[in-house]
Amino acid sequence: MKKNYLFGLLVAAAFTTQAQQDCSNGRYVDEVFPTITTTSDIQYGANLDLNGNNVNLLLDLYEPTIDTETNRPVVIFIHGGSFVGGSKTGSDVVPLAQAFAKRGFVTASISYRLGMNGVPFPGPEEKDAIETVMRATQDARAAVRFFRKSIDTEGNPYNIDDTKIFIAGVSAGGFSALHLAYLDDNTEIPAQADQTEPGLSGGVEGESGNPGYSSEVTAIVNIAGALGDVNWMQAGDTPVLSLHGNQDGTVPYGTDLITFLGIYDIMVVDGSSTVHAQAETLGLTHCFKPHFGADHVPHVGNADYLDTTINYMSQWLSTFTCGGTDYCYDYATMSIEEYGQFDVSIYPNPASDRITIESGEKLKKIRISDLSGKVVCELTTNGNSTLINMVELQSGPYFIHLETESGNVRLEKLMKL
Repeated sequence: MKKNYLFGLLVAAAFTTQAQQDCSNGRYVDEVFPTITTTSDIQYGANLDLNGNNVNLLLDLYEPTIDTETNRPVVIFIHGGSFVGGSKTGSDVVPLAQAFAKRGFVTASISYRLGMNGVPFPGPEEKDAIETVMRATQDARAAVRFFRKSIDTEGNPYNIDDTKIFIAGVSAGGFSALHLAYLDDNTEIPAQADQTEPGLSGGVEGESGNPGYSSEVTAIVNIAGALGDVNWMQAGDTPVLSLHGNQDGTVPYGTDLITFLGIYDIMVVDGSSTVHAQAETLGLTHCFKPHFGADHVPHVGNADYLDTTINYMSQWLSTFTCGGTDYCYDYATMSIEEYGQFDVSIYPNPASDRITIESGEKLKKIRISDLSGKVVCELTTNGNSTLINMVELQSGPYFIHLETESGNVRLEKLMKL
């Protein structure tokens, strides 16, 4: 069966040796619980906002109803909203939190400190954006520590396994997830950040609550986020799954300038495709799902993209929870809207000089991209068979995006010798 090993996977031995959960009944992969219980506005910390006002940090907890398991993994969701809006009850995170509670996880959707200097006028600068991301990431770390502290001081009221805590962020939340994972040393904090300003003390860990407990996580999920600098990533760092539209007009898909609300130029950031190119170079456990042709966070309001997001996350999270090495979701079960079921044959594969593509439907467009998402070959056709010269391409893996005259699309992997 063909597997979606986008950019390759090297499995860290530390994760394969952890005690694993019992997943024999489909738990953590399928919706085995028909109902869930929600507890709103649990305080997990507090800190000063950019104006010096105290902000109570709250989370909504989602649990499977009538669950006898007492050692459950946790997924903490961080909402989007450009760091100035959004909510823990937003449509970008709640359907995901509910879906994974029904799979047997304990899930939480957190609030965090919002606001950015310069908004709305005269407009934020790079320093303002860095400090805003830093506050949000400090809050996310406090949420991780909150769950570990609850075991130590309250007798584990949420019945969790603190060796399996995951962070999943959407858009601005994706920024926070990536920075929690990789901006993990005080020497990496950008010089522009003034840590004497309100709510910025305490370095990368911050002072949002629950000191003395670890804020490390087992793995992260980044949905349409970006990282300030992929050079913060190091061999052996936190595993990462990303989902990102390659036509994202809000957060760069690769390395590019990010603007605030499409108005103010702020800084260059490294989007998901650059993050995963770096992960591949470092040998990190990782998986990347590009949404070809999609804009920002397409899972919001679109059932097919939501289903795809849940399927990728289920495979990713359940592998860490249940054991195994098959971290990435299988293309064969993608929703029809994204990947058609027409027959395709690409040969030879691996290839050294040229390939032939034969399709069960008439092809309209063919696009070949490298690991960074850069398109290296693009052509139009109107037949069922096409010959493509590969001589000038460098050795390595590529992705072939096929579109038929009827509008079906399909993604295939190719290895160039």
